Amino acid sequence: MLGFLGRRLGQGLVVLLLISLVTFFLINLAPGGPSAASKFESTAEERAAITKQLGLDQPVTVRYGLWAAQVVQGRFGNSLNGGQPIGPMVVQRLATTAQLGLAALLLSILIGIPLGILTAMRKNSVLDHLVNALSTLGMSIPDFWTGIVLILLFSVTWHVLPASGMADFSSGFSLVEWLRHLALPASVLAFVMLPNLLRFTRSSLLEVMNADYLRTARAKGVTEFWVIFKHALRNAFVPIVAMIGLLLPALLSGSVIVESVFGLPGMGRLAVDAALGRDYNTIMAVTLVAGAIVIFTNLLVDLAYSVIDPRIRRD
Repeated sequence: MLGFLGRRLGQGLVVLLLISLVTFFLINLAPGGPSAASKFESTAEERAAITKQLGLDQPVTVRYGLWAAQVVQGRFGNSLNGGQPIGPMVVQRLATTAQLGLAALLLSILIGIPLGILTAMRKNSVLDHLVNALSTLGMSIPDFWTGIVLILLFSVTWHVLPASGMADFSSGFSLVEWLRHLALPASVLAFVMLPNLLRFTRSSLLEVMNADYLRTARAKGVTEFWVIFKHALRNAFVPIVAMIGLLLPALLSGSVIVESVFGLPGMGRLAVDAALGRDYNTIMAVTLVAGAIVIFTNLLVDLAYSVIDPRIRRD
């Protein structure tokens, strides 16, 4: 197990290095820079002075080396637009994205897995066809459109849920207010993952439902309920866990759109603002942190295999 962890951590570090190299050189190939993103008109001399002041006139290899040296020391540097330290800003925004992501993931699991099991048990029934049709429709609808429709219904028309922002806890924590502010964005983000999780659960369960050991259990008089929930789900759950791990990149990319639609101060919104402002340091920090989260989550999923299925060993 320790050897497996060491190999995976080493692979993760190599992947992060490649992500940083590709991202750094790509954003430096893009035209313009922080001075070009300014809302105010400036002369060529003023833009050149800003570029020199920020150190952007140095060769790209030198700038990458200086940036990498900061990251190794645990610092992401300062924002090129505001000058504020990027580390605390990323931590603050990450807390918002984590709340949104965990709520959306929990919602999609609580709805998607039971529906997948139910449609597998009722294969080719009216319910099965209806759920499959709705999941296909859900996969076809853009995230931003779903968000706008929910805002129009629940915020503008019925006035039951806030349209944007996070709950204000300055006067104390309120679970009701926290849930009210997360309800709409978490539902939209869950809607992104729900169809894939539902379909994958259904197909995984159908693959094992006709296995020999299940026919043996039925022949011994075990009820269909226990055949499914005690025997079939145990084997079907391993690929389902893998699917949940694969949904994380979709969750992070979906948060960019959802946070922009609902005005949430999260990592996705920070990435958009940094891209619009050509803030290279912030873009690099967001990309590296997102990559590290995906790599760490995939490692946890691999370790979960051994817990769910003892036949799998990590040597």
